[in-house]
Amino acid sequence: MGQNTQTMIRTVDLTKRYGEKTAVDHLNLTVQKGEIFGLLGPNGAGKTTTILMLLGLTEPTAGNAFILERDCTRNSIDVKRMVGYLPDNPGFYPDLTGRQNLWFTGRLNGLKEELIQERTQALLERVGMTKAADKKTATYSKGMKQRLGIADVLMKDPQIIIMDEPTLGLDPEGMRELLGLMRELAKEDGRTLLISSHQLYQVQQICDRVGIFVDGTLVACGKIDDLGKQVQQENRYLLELKVSPCDDRLLAAIQSQKGVETIGKEGETFLVQSRTDIRKPLTKYLGTNGYTILHMHQRGGDLDEIYRLYFEKAGQSDENIGNKTKSGRGRAVL
Repeated sequence: MGQNTQTMIRTVDLTKRYGEKTAVDHLNLTVQKGEIFGLLGPNGAGKTTTILMLLGLTEPTAGNAFILERDCTRNSIDVKRMVGYLPDNPGFYPDLTGRQNLWFTGRLNGLKEELIQERTQALLERVGMTKAADKKTATYSKGMKQRLGIADVLMKDPQIIIMDEPTLGLDPEGMRELLGLMRELAKEDGRTLLISSHQLYQVQQICDRVGIFVDGTLVACGKIDDLGKQVQQENRYLLELKVSPCDDRLLAAIQSQKGVETIGKEGETFLVQSRTDIRKPLTKYLGTNGYTILHMHQRGGDLDEIYRLYFEKAGQSDENIGNKTKSGRGRAVL
């Protein structure tokens, strides 16, 4: 972040307990202007509880949350003026059209009628909903409701937008359109986005930074590349390699690479653990000696692997993580 960045969201030892259960445990987090920040974690991890405290909808047990340095509990009305919230399943009046729902939101926010009409048309165009604008929202698909939801959030022109599982249930085309719109909101408008999601591939495409929650604790926070490097440093490099032909000379060539520690095998795929990144010299050797690389992947650099390793580090089993790093199915709520 540059020197002229502005802190939009800040938490200081933010804690929420429900009886004996600690939902959020001493959370210290900052999100800067124009940033897309992803909150990741499975059921019960602390994401939605954190969002509720940021919106002033539930009070922390201890610590503080600030939006543009306004205390989210003491100044909740001010905070609501500055923050737009898109839940995982946006609710609209089903017997009203998309346009009428936006008019209603504008009036709720005290906007002048002329501005409501002008902004409604501009937002419908922006989210690609002009053709469906005068159809009742009861007929809308999930993707259409998500796009109308973003228009609805933008009616009050918020500086910060908080989204809970925004891509859940969308088809690939709807996903692509929504991710593009979210990126545009941050990079072109300069708005700040906080996204709660378990769909890691989508998060990896658009988030500047991510925070990983385990049992109410933020166990990792940073840029995806930086977290990947940290994981690699702590767990060494692990390279998946499948080559044709697979002969004795190949095994000797891999073993001779500087930094190689162990070589294992999963079916036809070699698993090479090393102290350094051996991809470049190994690729050169393979290419000049008549080998064809069928598969080469360095584990630890993508978000799925980062997520899995941090959960293991925090003492969570694969059973607790479930399918979230693979299929994108299921729902990570708090």
